[in-house]
Amino acid sequence: MFRLAHLSDAHLGPLPGVSYRDLASKRVLGYVNWQRNRRRTMHDAVIDTLVADLKASGADHIAVTGDLVNLALDGEIEMARLWLETLGAPHDVSVVPGNHDAYVPGAFDKACRAWTPWMCGDDATHPVDRHTFPYLRVRGEVALIGVSTARATAPFMANGFFEEKQAARLDQLLDKTGKRGLCRIIMIHHPPVRAAVSQHKRLLGIRRFQSVVRHHGAELVLHGHSHDPSLFWIGRVQRVPVVGVAAAGQGPGGRHPAAQYNLIEIDRVASGWRIGLTRRGLTGPTLAPADLQSLELGAAPEKSTV
Repeated sequence: MFRLAHLSDAHLGPLPGVSYRDLASKRVLGYVNWQRNRRRTMHDAVIDTLVADLKASGADHIAVTGDLVNLALDGEIEMARLWLETLGAPHDVSVVPGNHDAYVPGAFDKACRAWTPWMCGDDATHPVDRHTFPYLRVRGEVALIGVSTARATAPFMANGFFEEKQAARLDQLLDKTGKRGLCRIIMIHHPPVRAAVSQHKRLLGIRRFQSVVRHHGAELVLHGHSHDPSLFWIGRVQRVPVVGVAAAGQGPGGRHPAAQYNLIEIDRVASGWRIGLTRRGLTGPTLAPADLQSLELGAAPEKSTV
């Protein structure tokens, strides 16, 4: 059995010192949002508690689906690199970037350089950039495929982008790993389904992504961005579960659930793969981690959400 832990949207804080020059961009809006909202509900102590429980779970690998930072300041990107070092060795932790990691032009490239060891494929020969996604890592019988939807956007927008060139590469990876009989898990920041988030936060390229998945199949899609523990499905015949998770840094009292992570157990069975999902999160006044929900993802509901 392979055990995969999934967390997302750490939004690590506190913010480092911010200059007026730093705020001469979209960052000024994010800074105001942080001071008014996120600063009160996103807590490092919450992340520390969640990660300690995650490490005690005995997970074989950790998938992080983006938004490690808030404004993508240089200091934040470096702080996130140090946090990844504490989370686990690059061989055992796979990361894809989120929209906050590419908050302004140029930030995405800096994040790629800083987080390369956790965001590259097993056969990587070139520095990580937007052209090296999706990447492939194989751990046992599990194929971890990291997709990037991150791009700097206009003020008040938090959209993701999945375009033709990346779709063609994903098509090839799913085909190759499918022929090898691997359990294919796609990691992506923006939910690749409709109705998961509002219009100004949605993924542009949902139809393209779903077309690739329907054509070649996949066993599981993991995403972040919504800050909600959600479950959707792609396809009507071979249904692929699409699983979201609450923000890893979310404290109690916000409009989203307090911090959670997904613990996924993967077993090969006669009919293919058994995939069990347990959501663990912080509960009660002491914020003690506990099992919140357990699901079997091998059988889909009558209607899929597309």
